[in-house]
Amino acid sequence: MKDDSPEPASKAAKAEARAVEAAAIRRRWITLGEVLTVIAVTISGLTLWNSWSQRNDSEATRVAEADRAADKAAALVLLATGSDDDKLMLKPASADQTVQGQTIAFPAALGLAPVETTGEPRIEAQWFDRALKKARNGAKLPDDSRGDAKLPVLVTTRFLVDGKVHRDVALYDVGYSISGRLLGGHHLALRGVSLVSKAGKAGARALDTRWKRLLDEEKAAGS
Repeated sequence: MKDDSPEPASKAAKAEARAVEAAAIRRRWITLGEVLTVIAVTISGLTLWNSWSQRNDSEATRVAEADRAADKAAALVLLATGSDDDKLMLKPASADQTVQGQTIAFPAALGLAPVETTGEPRIEAQWFDRALKKARNGAKLPDDSRGDAKLPVLVTTRFLVDGKVHRDVALYDVGYSISGRLLGGHHLALRGVSLVSKAGKAGARALDTRWKRLLDEEKAAGS
């Protein structure tokens, strides 16, 4: 007698269903693995980018600090303090700068050699008073100055910033007044200094050009 029981077919269907479910589970695990791999790669990429970004920021900070130090070094401005009629004591406007020495050059028309100072930046009237009076006389300027007259000088300064030696070359005006005395000739009194401009290789030429211009302006004012 033939067995028409559906049991074998049912078993086959169940087996097929289990196989399908197992395949689906494997596919889910594969998909999950792919997602985890993508996440791991993303995290690794972000870590590398963050590390690069931090190095980049550190380098940018270092460069910015170096630029600020360079700017500070280039920004030397001399001020006159504690002066009297015969001498101007000079000091940097920034407390971070320490002057080591200076060379002060005068207009060629005065026929004076440059003056060297070490450790005590200053300008003294005796360095140029006779030559200046002679030059004023030759230019037929008034015996008595009207207000503060100006003598340009080229100042080369060697100074320290954070232990490093720097060099600055600049054109300054020395303010002075000159007045006549009945006995003893004319007296020269120093008043102060003011920065005109930074100077380079053409500093000596700029010095002579400014001297001529200042003389012409004073002549025009006195005429």
